[in-house]
Amino acid sequence: MTTTPSLFPETDKEVFFDIETLRLSHEVEGGWLNIAQFGLAVAVTWDARNRFRRWFEPDSKALISELGRFERIISFNGDRFDFEVLRGYHPVDKLYPKSFDLLTDLRRRLGFRIKLDDLARETLGHQKTGNGLEIVQWWREGRTEEVCKYCENDVQLLVDLMAFARQKKYVVVNSRRLPVDWT
Repeated sequence: MTTTPSLFPETDKEVFFDIETLRLSHEVEGGWLNIAQFGLAVAVTWDARNRFRRWFEPDSKALISELGRFERIISFNGDRFDFEVLRGYHPVDKLYPKSFDLLTDLRRRLGFRIKLDDLARETLGHQKTGNGLEIVQWWREGRTEEVCKYCENDVQLLVDLMAFARQKKYVVVNSRRLPVDWT
């Protein structure tokens, strides 16, 4: 899907983002209860003015500051995961009121959790290009560019899902149209 300017005005209103980590849950004391220790490998942001940008661990504070400039921060599982990874570097509490987490919204509507891959495949006919387990391994193998492209693909899926939902007023979950208003 090609994004159109009318769906994403050239302003500082919205930014889309996703994070890939240095460590997996079983490698961190406390596991999923200690996401702040997973570490930032790369984050990718997309906004109408700057398009894609990459942020690495040394950029974590600058990334948090940049996200704070926007009125709306769009993610998939950002409230539970991505913001918590960033919390390991700097306070992020000011970001939560600006968050629009597609997973949080869909889980509230559906009563169950869905995967980005399933949502993108059913709604857009596109899918993710890997999974979190292999991405950490790629990073460790020095396949930095592949990890960055994977993360960019996830952000592109978010942008395309939002554009689709804004145009059609629905997404597809379990082969059914789910009405949404993601304006």
